[in-house]
Amino acid sequence: MDGIVGRVALVTGAARGIGAAVCEALTEAGARVAAADLWTTGREAAPAPRPADGDATSENAAPGDAASGGAVPYALDVRDPAAVEETVTAVERDLGPVDILVNVAGVLLPGQVEETADDRWRQTFAVNADGVFHVSRAVARRMTPRRRGAIVTVGSNAASVPRIGMAAYAASKAAASMFTRCLGLELSRHGIRCNVVSPGSTDTSMLRALWEGTDPAGAREATLGGDPAAFRVGIPLGRVADPRDIADAVLFLASDRARHITMHDLLVDGGATLRA
Repeated sequence: MDGIVGRVALVTGAARGIGAAVCEALTEAGARVAAADLWTTGREAAPAPRPADGDATSENAAPGDAASGGAVPYALDVRDPAAVEETVTAVERDLGPVDILVNVAGVLLPGQVEETADDRWRQTFAVNADGVFHVSRAVARRMTPRRRGAIVTVGSNAASVPRIGMAAYAASKAAASMFTRCLGLELSRHGIRCNVVSPGSTDTSMLRALWEGTDPAGAREATLGGDPAAFRVGIPLGRVADPRDIADAVLFLASDRARHITMHDLLVDGGATLRA
């Protein structure tokens, strides 16, 4: 694909789910991919029972080994700005200048506001918002003098539609989305594009964790049909997204086929938000 072949791409939250699908899509398109995740850093992902797809710990790979789809894994905790700088430096040393950044790492710690502990709120923002800031800043500093690059942040349709029990997640994703669009405005004069892909319900471990304790088939039907009591519409297209659906949208925005698109938020949710 134009603008992908031979380019170096850094993907955070690359261990599974959407992050893994993005790595695979970029690799298939001819990019050299650095797959960043917690891997074997020895640090816990979060003080929570439900880690997000892109922020999992893997004991099956170590930095420098080949990851799924031919990507090279790097240990990274996006909450740590010093670690981010070290990892971006290592990627550019090993693979070359980063041309594409895809921010996927995230956590979902559900709970209604009055039941949300301070540490769960802080953890959600530390990964979903601060992490996007740390990695984007480090990469943008290097892209700017080269006057080229594309940054894509995987947000959520929850950033534009209120969700019961998801205030921390929705607020953090809204912050990451607006940050990315503001960054796009700042970097536009350097020829660097910044966009957002906002998935809806996607068949990943994050979504399945929300279905724990329920009948999976019934939970899936409830997701598709909606829940008026919870002020939640269903999915008009009648299917839950596959991670590759999100990866294909990321691939497009990272490519030269989207060369005149920046500061855009692309909803990939089967119409669930009714474009709200």
